[in-house]
Amino acid sequence: MIRIEKLHKSYPIGKDSLHVLKGIDLHIKEGEFVSIMGSSGSGKSTLLNIVGLLDIHDEGDYYLNGQLIKDLNEKKAAILRNKFLGFVFQSFNLISYKTALENVALPLYYKGMNRKERLKVAMDYLDKVGLKDWASHLPSELSGGQKQRVAIARALVTNPKVVLADEPTGALDTTTTDSVMDLLKDINDEGMTVFVITHEEEVAEQTKRIVRLRDGVIISDTLTKAAKAL
Repeated sequence: MIRIEKLHKSYPIGKDSLHVLKGIDLHIKEGEFVSIMGSSGSGKSTLLNIVGLLDIHDEGDYYLNGQLIKDLNEKKAAILRNKFLGFVFQSFNLISYKTALENVALPLYYKGMNRKERLKVAMDYLDKVGLKDWASHLPSELSGGQKQRVAIARALVTNPKVVLADEPTGALDTTTTDSVMDLLKDINDEGMTVFVITHEEEVAEQTKRIVRLRDGVIISDTLTKAAKAL
């Protein structure tokens, strides 16, 4: 599903450059539930941005669903993102003046689906995350956990191949974190590939595989107790 070989990424800083990813090799199969761990500056967010087609790499190869990702313009990248990827962010990234239902339906607008159909599909996904009764509420009327559930419904509504979650529990308390992780587990159990960036051990242990980054290289790649228990 995701295959990365000898991936490098640097950013210019004045006359110098910061080498963030230093020859990463990573293979994530369809249906895996993987967490990427590392301290601030380890390269995990850069890796997520490259996998999510939000940034480009300097060297190496990246294959998404068997397709070599190379020389994409923004239009082509947007088409691939819409087709294969769903995003969940720590800050939720909901549109404040749109209801929960309208937020979930938004990706379907970009797919060209008519209003009646996209609202119907969006409602189905809100129901799936347990928020059907909150469909007409604005984000300001929702708790942090509810906002993240809306964001997850929005990520799922296009039926992507991969859900990319960037610190999805970073703004949540422990109880809400567990409920969001249970939701991601359910999604994974249905066969979807889930890719989580986190700095929280408790969150990573609920995934099935932990890849640890330090200073732009992978220092370990292990199965969790959750995976071994299967």
